[in-house]
Amino acid sequence: MSDAAIPATGVRAALADFVVLTKPRIISLLLVTTIAPMFVAGRPSWELVLVVFVGGYLMAGGANAVNMYLDRDIDDRMTRTRLRPLPSGRMQPRAVLAFGLLLATAATFLLARFVNVLTAALALGGFYSYVFLYTRWLKRTTPQNIVIGGAAGAFPPLVGWAAATGSLDLMAVYLFLIVFYWTPPHFWALALNKQRDYGRAGVPMAPLVWGEAETKRQMLWYTVILIALTALPWAMGALGFVYLATALVLGGLLLRGVVRVLRAQDYTQPAWSVYKFSLLYLALLFVAMVVDRLISA
Repeated sequence: MSDAAIPATGVRAALADFVVLTKPRIISLLLVTTIAPMFVAGRPSWELVLVVFVGGYLMAGGANAVNMYLDRDIDDRMTRTRLRPLPSGRMQPRAVLAFGLLLATAATFLLARFVNVLTAALALGGFYSYVFLYTRWLKRTTPQNIVIGGAAGAFPPLVGWAAATGSLDLMAVYLFLIVFYWTPPHFWALALNKQRDYGRAGVPMAPLVWGEAETKRQMLWYTVILIALTALPWAMGALGFVYLATALVLGGLLLRGVVRVLRAQDYTQPAWSVYKFSLLYLALLFVAMVVDRLISA
């Protein structure tokens, strides 16, 4: 192997770590809930969609990088996060913080300059909610961390709607609430199976504080409310029967999974199934909105 190949390998590894800091798998779902509302709200140009896509990725990636900077102490205690760039020692904290702030700054400029100020402000609101409200405060202090902090993950539909229309209306609020109420059953399904990790890190997740039985009951109630919320866009006449049928089928499948978790003595596999399906659920629900809108058009 030539000497020139060594630094090239190091550069590739460093670039890979920078990508890891942005949590691309998480961002992919956030982008679906950002871009889909743009097509529900109107007929955006592909240039606008591209700018929002890039700006959304940069803002969410910046928030995730700052999240890793703030959580570097507890990430070192958790099995599933020990190999991240900071706890593994591959990157320095200041570099990670600077990277996250740089991405957020670039996203703010891009969205404000080429979309509109409201879109940039909402994206920045999501950034600050995730970094300060959830990561810095709620995550370490209360089992309601996912419930209240879930608002940070519900900003993307508002961003997409504002990008397409320049304003917000009741439909945008419904989309916000759908993501908000989806978050607890989605994340608590994971928390049930990661209690040891969260216990070692000292994070007061619901199963550790409320107990497993109460957490399961809360998952059920949030799922029931979620299903009712998903019907509101049809009830108000914003979306049609294609969307409603899809929402009810997806909601029924999610509810069946949560009920299995509630009834199971060994909930490990049912909880994993709910966690994985909930990711698909949200993506398909928002895709169904776009399909319904295109059919009706």
